[in-house]
Amino acid sequence: MGLRFRLWPIVLAGAALSHAAVAGTLQVSPIVLELQAGESAAGMTLRNPGMQPLYGQVRVFRWDQVDGEDSLESTPELVASPPLVELGPQSTQLVRLIRIASSAVAGEQSYRVLVDELPAPADGALRGVMIRLRYSVPVFIEPPGAAGEPKLSWHLLRSGDQWFVRVENTGTRRAQVAAAELMDGSAKPYVVTKGLLGYVLAGRGRQWPVTLPATAGLQGGVKARALVNSRSMEAAVDVQAAR
Repeated sequence: MGLRFRLWPIVLAGAALSHAAVAGTLQVSPIVLELQAGESAAGMTLRNPGMQPLYGQVRVFRWDQVDGEDSLESTPELVASPPLVELGPQSTQLVRLIRIASSAVAGEQSYRVLVDELPAPADGALRGVMIRLRYSVPVFIEPPGAAGEPKLSWHLLRSGDQWFVRVENTGTRRAQVAAAELMDGSAKPYVVTKGLLGYVLAGRGRQWPVTLPATAGLQGGVKARALVNSRSMEAAVDVQAAR
């Protein structure tokens, strides 16, 4: 069974960072990786800008979207080397992501690399394993030939008192959705997010809750405006009745 939880390109996870703020915090680049057909590996750089050692683990998951939510499953298809790292002060470490299968893929494949900053071994022995900082890095493996484009349809759903924006992608390429807003029939905008909303994978759908005022005129003529893969778009929105 996969792990299901909401993901962002960079996710800050749960523990206090007072020590890390003094010592420096693990940095990861790039924040998106893409392997072209025929490529068997890609590199990711981990950096320690501080004056104390940093420790981390790198794990790879197959990324899917089920029932409008992100789903991660362990996979042998893509592995990280090394999976555990120790970075000295002001040092860098190259982590290679290696494809085990060499055959070409029929469609775009999606993965997530989770890079967790861990406490020093002595701290872990006292307190148990705690994740200080987590990066969630998208990785895409492209099929041969043209990658294609996303094809999106937008829907506004209401369940009880909660509104949801659902985006379906019937195209052959993922869609990164950002700076999204809804406009009613009089072109009045309602901001969904000023930053990154998330990804809609090829052939999948993704759903997000949105906060709208009770006075929003969303019965007809609603449009969505957003940046999709960094390009501006505008589309009609299908508004569905309350469930």
